[in-house]
Amino acid sequence: MIFGQRYSSATITSALRIAALGSACCAAISVGVLLILNLAAPDRPFLVGFAGAALISVFVAFPLLIKLQLKGAETRVLQEKLNFATRHDAVTKTLNGTAFAAAVEHYIDRRKRIATDAGGVMIAVVIDSLDAISRRYGPQWADTVMQSLAAIIQSSVRSGDLVARIASNELGVFLPGASVENAQDVGTRIRRRVSEAAFTAGEAHLTIDIRLGGAIFEGPTDFNHIRQLADDMAMQRGGADGDEALPISRLPTA
Repeated sequence: MIFGQRYSSATITSALRIAALGSACCAAISVGVLLILNLAAPDRPFLVGFAGAALISVFVAFPLLIKLQLKGAETRVLQEKLNFATRHDAVTKTLNGTAFAAAVEHYIDRRKRIATDAGGVMIAVVIDSLDAISRRYGPQWADTVMQSLAAIIQSSVRSGDLVARIASNELGVFLPGASVENAQDVGTRIRRRVSEAAFTAGEAHLTIDIRLGGAIFEGPTDFNHIRQLADDMAMQRGGADGDEALPISRLPTA
């Protein structure tokens, strides 16, 4: 690995300066320790050398190893935070659209490799009133509404189900291996809990209008087709005045 390709010249210069200074300090300490031990036991050179090597190792290697371990732990924490940030929406802390699509595609590909037709259901949750809330009360209150809705949806699904923010006013849910009845139960819970929740912007009461639509698949397909069908069902039949809590359409098998 060429350092010049990874670090700037200023960074390399500063690192070399610190390393040289640290090496000089370690050398001075080592010489000082050996001189003191020679003065204390001039007739025992072997013991002096052995004790000197042990003391130098303790005083030099131990702090260095501790520092490296702490830096390694800090790096792992930062990497975990970076990985979380790249895969999750900053407002709702659910998966973002890219990570959600990749997870669904991975599920479909894995099912295809093991030669099973077990599919799943995708649910689109469209918040009709979000833009109006943002314009009237400010985007921070729209974000608060999305946070609350994401929490409601996450509490309404199973532990292995996926929840994501796939648009500014839309949340997506993927229920792997679910049946129509499973998805209907989830849709009913979401509608009930949203209607029971109190949404406010300061002291103003907010009315939250959501649309739900679902798409079920049982064979090979792709994420875009599933999402499009779920969105269509939400917009066409998924309003509060619809006949079903969650209208679901079956994706044609390839």
